[in-house]
Amino acid sequence: MNIIFIVFLGVAGVVILWFVTAYNGFIRLRNRSDEAESDIEVQLKRRFDLIPNLVEMVKGYMAHEKGVLESVTTARTQAMGAQSIQGKSKADNVLTGTLKTLFAVAENYPDLKANTNFLELQRELADTENKIQAARRFYNTNVMELNTKIDSFPSNIIASSFKFKKKEFFDIPNEAEKEPISVKF
Repeated sequence: MNIIFIVFLGVAGVVILWFVTAYNGFIRLRNRSDEAESDIEVQLKRRFDLIPNLVEMVKGYMAHEKGVLESVTTARTQAMGAQSIQGKSKADNVLTGTLKTLFAVAENYPDLKANTNFLELQRELADTENKIQAARRFYNTNVMELNTKIDSFPSNIIASSFKFKKKEFFDIPNEAEKEPISVKF
């Protein structure tokens, strides 16, 4: 009788240990994906802070390109106001497109391309774009791990019991927006 009881306690202990470990794994993955989302936010904020300086810098050189400057400003405002991951992803891609247009138009202004401040802003923006891409990859990796664990048996039992939800990937919705911003002149 004691052996059966000891075996029962051992099995119950293993099940409880697995349960606790699996639950804590979900918490860890959820927190890592939240941290990764925050990293994207930090880099997008950095980009948002650079854009007004860039717009002010090119205003004097590109007086008749008012539409381009307005579209960059509008895209920035929309990106800053986006709430969901999908909304942020879509708004970020629109902003990326308007920045591409701005840099393409700026190529027609040799004095602007030679300006030290403009070159520094250009370098900062290129660095920020690289950091945004790294933050997106980190976020998507963590979301993939979380979503896989939510879908996998037997951890899906714990996920459904504690209502862990799958997260959306930070993706690029169409092929045209997958091209990087060219910030070199």
